[in-house]
Amino acid sequence: MIDAMATSRVSKTAMKDILARLHQEERPSRVPFSLRFPRLKPAVLFARQTLTTLKHAANRSIARTKSSKSLPHRLHKHSSLLLRKLGASDMRLQRNKVQNLKVAIAEIDGIVIRPGETFSLWTLVGKPTKKRGFVDGMLLSRGLVLGGLGGGLCQLANLLHWLFLHAPVEIVERYHHSLDVFPDSGRTVPFGSGATILYNFVDLKVKNTSHAPIQVRLWMTNEKLWGEVRTDDPRLDAYRVQETDHCFVHDGTRWFRYNRLWRVSRGKNRRLQSTLALTNFAPVLYKVDPVKLRDAGNCVLEVPQA
Repeated sequence: MIDAMATSRVSKTAMKDILARLHQEERPSRVPFSLRFPRLKPAVLFARQTLTTLKHAANRSIARTKSSKSLPHRLHKHSSLLLRKLGASDMRLQRNKVQNLKVAIAEIDGIVIRPGETFSLWTLVGKPTKKRGFVDGMLLSRGLVLGGLGGGLCQLANLLHWLFLHAPVEIVERYHHSLDVFPDSGRTVPFGSGATILYNFVDLKVKNTSHAPIQVRLWMTNEKLWGEVRTDDPRLDAYRVQETDHCFVHDGTRWFRYNRLWRVSRGKNRRLQSTLALTNFAPVLYKVDPVKLRDAGNCVLEVPQA
């Protein structure tokens, strides 16, 4: 029997969605081409990266203009810790990540996205190479912690995506983290609000759908990565992000995590308007203690297997 207290914290729409996703999880998933034919993976990656590079070079709508002068009005500001204890991950890889972030944010800081233009993270950052100052940092691949050149740039993608959720832009391309790999450690944003990237065809792209330019500013302190989105029009509407239906879901053998994120703004009539931005549902890879979760105020939903 499903816990009544847990279901009271999950909307009927979300509950229906959770059950549908659990049913879908029971079906065997398609094996990716790179896993079926691992020897072909380098060639496939090279082909996709080359094609994407050519497409970006020909796309005149991608923002490329930078300004060292900040636009006068801030839409949103946020920061994230540079070094966090994530399971048993190698802290050396996290320290190397800081070097990769320094190189990457120098390529993005000050970018101005004019109305109608599209921001592309990889177009600005470019290919991570040793010659450009990138080093081996922490990468996540199918739930495994690995070291790889340019590793750690997902932290930058996470920060940028969170900033863009608060600005009048359309999220054109964003890929979610398919697994909940680490338990929360110093988390300041809702679960599932980040973005994963892989040079250069798994990108983060947003289009400025407003009438005013939007600027991204990035910088680092000893402890944090900081970012802002700014504009020159004080009338431009900023958004706030609201989480609903957050729950840990247990089907008897596996744990999943679910939530929905909404963008809330004021429309032309100045009334609050909510738009569903993201729905997240991911397998949990770390050990889950339902008692501790409940004691911490989390919703725990026990769904018996059919």
